[in-house]
Amino acid sequence: MKKTDFPINQALLKQDLYQAVNGAWLKQAVIPADHASVGGFMDLVDDIDKTLMHDSEAFRTGQTTPTTPELAEYTKFYRLAMDFTAREQAGATPLRPLIDRVTQLTSYADLNQQLSDWILTGLPAPLSLELDPDMKNATTMALYASGPGLFLPDKTYYQNNNPAYEQLMPIFAKMSARLLELTGVASHDAQAIVKQAQAFDAEVAKWVKSAEEAADYSDMYHPYTAEQFAHATSALDLSALLNALVDQVPEKIIVTEPDFFTHLGELLRPDNFENLRAWLLVKTVNRFSNYLSEEFRQVGGQFSRALAGKKTAVKPEKAAYYLAAGTFDQVVGDYYGKRYFGPQAKADVHHMVEAMIDVYQNRLAHNEWLSPKTKQMAQKKLANLGIQVGYPDQLDPLYQLFHVDEQQSLLENTLNIIAISQREKFAQWNQPVQRTRWEMSANTVNAYYHPFKNIIVFPAAILQAPFYSLEQSPSANYGGIGAVIAHEISHAFDNNGSLFDETGNLHNWWTSADHEHFQQLADRMINQFDGLPFADGKVNGKLTVSENIADAGGLSCAEAAAKQATPVDLTEFFINWARIWRTTDTTEYQQLLLSIDVHAPSPLRASVQVKNLTDFYTTFKVTPTDGMYLAPEDRVQIW
Repeated sequence: MKKTDFPINQALLKQDLYQAVNGAWLKQAVIPADHASVGGFMDLVDDIDKTLMHDSEAFRTGQTTPTTPELAEYTKFYRLAMDFTAREQAGATPLRPLIDRVTQLTSYADLNQQLSDWILTGLPAPLSLELDPDMKNATTMALYASGPGLFLPDKTYYQNNNPAYEQLMPIFAKMSARLLELTGVASHDAQAIVKQAQAFDAEVAKWVKSAEEAADYSDMYHPYTAEQFAHATSALDLSALLNALVDQVPEKIIVTEPDFFTHLGELLRPDNFENLRAWLLVKTVNRFSNYLSEEFRQVGGQFSRALAGKKTAVKPEKAAYYLAAGTFDQVVGDYYGKRYFGPQAKADVHHMVEAMIDVYQNRLAHNEWLSPKTKQMAQKKLANLGIQVGYPDQLDPLYQLFHVDEQQSLLENTLNIIAISQREKFAQWNQPVQRTRWEMSANTVNAYYHPFKNIIVFPAAILQAPFYSLEQSPSANYGGIGAVIAHEISHAFDNNGSLFDETGNLHNWWTSADHEHFQQLADRMINQFDGLPFADGKVNGKLTVSENIADAGGLSCAEAAAKQATPVDLTEFFINWARIWRTTDTTEYQQLLLSIDVHAPSPLRASVQVKNLTDFYTTFKVTPTDGMYLAPEDRVQIW
């Protein structure tokens, strides 16, 4: 039986579309011990991992010769990752130079003296600096500053006596103390270090944004002058840091979390230095534990497994592949795309995307609530939408700089590659935006829209069944990949994407009346999902609104395209829409996603959005007495 061949419960279609389509699959689905979920997306991930692990082994053993210099370097790195004997013998030795760098800090002045190299080496820091297109000058790369990541997934875990904190922080603390012990720190000292680190982490949590707050792009752009940025703290010379990273002091730094920088001086007060140092130490041992012995890897994964409800760690061989493929992601993606997708499929899907854009243009042209002025700007934005399909035309030159020394340890090579990547990243500052540069590898089962670049990206990995297959009907393909394509297009016009113009600039191109009407529709979408029960919790409508708007637009637009194709079968269209969201997750993972994921839970994505489409009711003869019925006045249609 194929993964898509489970029987449909016809009697249930009018009551619960998701259960009707996926109930038979759900009854037999088993989550592997090293997984947090299983289903449509995860099945593709597992199949691709299996294929690429097989091919990586062939490269490692010499059965197959790497076809490019970059793939040869990947093979050397993979060989190091798979040398478990050497990793066991080395123990904590590769990590000790980093541990020493942290423990030898005696003051903020010490940290300040080496902070630029610290960041270039990939060590944790009390602030984060990234490069992205300037939101108000999207042709140029700008510096973005934000707060650092927390020990727990979101600041809401630290608030209002959240029971998740009491459940999860002890696991993180015990794990971190054990990692320190494995590096040679006495047990009593390790526990004291972790307590200090927790104290610093709790202070950071007060001032960084929550996932819900970070999901609001309208509150990301806070341009600071270099002088304003430097005044955030006297403990560190931030002007000198910027100068060291980009060879001059920038006129502008875009701060995405102004509250954090308002309180940075308070955070980096003299009596807090030991807590900061402990925090840096805990962050360091956690970040690099996977590159060491098996005991380090097993211990270092305890918290993430508890967070996601995984019973066991992945096998060492798979973990080694993940380390190598993650480091050489575009190289592995380029190989996968060319080997298993190919130029013909790339051209075919590119044509599908163009056709869907044409459908979207037509829907905009016939939109009844946009004024002519706003409609014209929306069409202009759509006409300038960049398309990336399958895999890049050319591999990023960055990977030509990655050279693996097999006489060094896995961690040493990793640190060398991190340094190369970091230097290349900061060298992009004030340079033209490379709009065609890929950021997601071709073997990734995902897709995205980038508002600062106004591009949509569809890696090769997602372009297969159940999303797309020649064995499926055109209507089923529109319910799968068609809806995914239109979903990403819709992100250009969701509550965040709509803030940006055709070149990716943060620029209001709406009339006041149109934007007010759009906001009313967005609020209705928030209300449609907000508070829906799931996994002993409730959906956050504000956190998920952008993805829900994109789902609604994607499904509606894909349905319009399916109705233009011959033959049309809307039953297959809606069934495949429900099928692509097929998943079963651990309870812990469901609860984690409710807290931090901007997407609604998959079963709700499948069953709620269809209720907004009139054709769903006629296709399945849904009436007011049926569970899938939603009164016309409660249906939300935006795009």
